[in-house]
Amino acid sequence: MKLKRLIRGVATAGAGIVVAGALLVAPAAPAHAAPGGSGPYPADYETTLRLPRHTVYRPASLPTGLRLPIVAWGNGACRADGTLFEVFLKELASHGFLVIANGRPGGTGSTDAQMLIDAVDWAVAENSRLGSRLRGRIDTTKVAVMGQSCGGLEAYEVSDDPRVTTTGIWNSGMLSDADNGQLARLHAPIGYFIGGPSDIAYENAMDDWGRLPAGLPAFMGNLDVGHLGTYSQPNGGEFGRVGAAWLKWQLKGDAAAKAMFVGTGCGLCSGPWQIMRKNLT
Repeated sequence: MKLKRLIRGVATAGAGIVVAGALLVAPAAPAHAAPGGSGPYPADYETTLRLPRHTVYRPASLPTGLRLPIVAWGNGACRADGTLFEVFLKELASHGFLVIANGRPGGTGSTDAQMLIDAVDWAVAENSRLGSRLRGRIDTTKVAVMGQSCGGLEAYEVSDDPRVTTTGIWNSGMLSDADNGQLARLHAPIGYFIGGPSDIAYENAMDDWGRLPAGLPAFMGNLDVGHLGTYSQPNGGEFGRVGAAWLKWQLKGDAAAKAMFVGTGCGLCSGPWQIMRKNLT
């Protein structure tokens, strides 16, 4: 139960991870607080009355022809603050993704796994809704569910949704063997991004790794930074760089991003990351 207490209690510490930006309340206003990220499409966040319990990150300007895969994100501590991981999520969105975080900007209270499904449902609806500025701009065939710590448990819970293209588990792992049935329902490639042996979730994540379904494509990356990762560093630090690459490979088929994970000379095969792989080709 030690991990469970930390996952729920990290909200207080997590509040210092990132600094939330301005609150945007227009139902479909363009993002315009402070675009960021190292990708080709500087990204920001906004809110919408059609999805009132979430924060939506996207490129501030949408170039013609750009279609955004969907990334649903659950926060550490299952905290309902959609800007808790602002720097990191802007980085992901700046590479051409629609990232939808549980919770409003600066919000309080708790989230649940259903909110990740709500985010995906909203994005799918927006892609076809008359009057939506995102109409025809979302790739609804490419969906990632991801989360940090308690948010990772939320991602596990909904990963059996047939629309899910990939799952991302950040500083997280199943709390008990009673939850292992969720692992058996995984059907899409999964990436683990853990903070090394000093991460309170390390042992849980490694135990999950050994229980994954046979044949499931999987990546395990450990960076010795502990449970709070590098999320608050410029552009999300190493977690931002590697997370964006995972999404670019899994949701966009980017060959250069794939080379970071696959092959004997992969980009992460040497250096600070300690990696393991299963069924990655």
